[in-house]
Amino acid sequence: MSPQYDSRERQVAGAIGWEIAIKSRRETCRLMWGAFLLCLLLVPCFQAQAGAKRLRLGYFPNITHGQALYARATGELEKMVGVPVEWIPFNAGPSVIEALFVDALDAAFIGPSPTINGYIKSKGEKFVIVAGASSGGAGLVVRNDSGIGGEKDFHGRVIATPQLGNTQDLAARAWFAAKGYRLKETGGTVSLVPLSNPDQLTMFKKKQIDGAWTIEPWLSRLELEGGGRLFLDEKSLWPEGRYVTTHLVVHRKFLTENRDLVNKLLTAHVEITQRMNADKAATARLLNGQLEKDTGKELKDEVISRALSRVEFTWDPIAPSLAKLAEIAHRIKFLRPSPRLDGIYELKPLNAVLRQKNLPEVSDGVR
Repeated sequence: MSPQYDSRERQVAGAIGWEIAIKSRRETCRLMWGAFLLCLLLVPCFQAQAGAKRLRLGYFPNITHGQALYARATGELEKMVGVPVEWIPFNAGPSVIEALFVDALDAAFIGPSPTINGYIKSKGEKFVIVAGASSGGAGLVVRNDSGIGGEKDFHGRVIATPQLGNTQDLAARAWFAAKGYRLKETGGTVSLVPLSNPDQLTMFKKKQIDGAWTIEPWLSRLELEGGGRLFLDEKSLWPEGRYVTTHLVVHRKFLTENRDLVNKLLTAHVEITQRMNADKAATARLLNGQLEKDTGKELKDEVISRALSRVEFTWDPIAPSLAKLAEIAHRIKFLRPSPRLDGIYELKPLNAVLRQKNLPEVSDGVR
């Protein structure tokens, strides 16, 4: 026989049941609220991890982008940064800038002229310089049979540069102006023509140009394969012979969202640069092997040896030279108005790496 409960007992049992139910609901709410807060806290972590699953790195298959060639040849960068590296080769600086503008690159090795132009056009919103990469390796080569013996012999001559408005083009325009020459485009006597580096070598051999202001390894190829001689090493135009040839830049958004990865990239950049400078023979071999993969042609040992003798691999951005290049571009009317480069450098991460390695810090030089 089932036990019988009076009305008071039923009321007590009901109250206890309600209290248990309420407590259960409160506990469930607390658990759900806690889980919700935990999800909110974890979302940025998952987003950061999602944004750092790879590193899209742009570079040129040139000697002056040596750290990129070395790292790609050895596979060391992937191991050091801990994510896959998507290597993206380019042939022109403006193409790199366009890729940064549309968020198609995370970082890139690039020359100073497109760096300045891109920074100004984006109002400093798209990328920053986080390190230097190389110095030197540019100059003017003339044909041995051109009849050019001195600075007064360029009237009526045709000189090539790699691209209108690129770093070597600006340097050539500034030098000829300083020597009192006017270009044919403004009614003068010197023709400055934009030609890709391979076309420069072809036309140099055919005697269709008298000289070329360009970058390594093309300087050495024009000398050794084209019958030319180095008329002017650009080092002679700069204090202590140092000027920036290549920077390492990083997309601003990528830097903000992946600071740990950028720190690893800079650590790798410094260590790879040290290894390259410590063993030039191995560097020449590795760079030449990667150049063959990228361009389909290996350089002669004499060419790459001479080219490397003119290039300094460094993490120092040599900031004063960038400011000077911006002044030159403004003076010859490639940049209007006077360029402002405030904030173009973000060197704190690099200097933190250098301090850890007991190496001298570098300066941004732009205020």
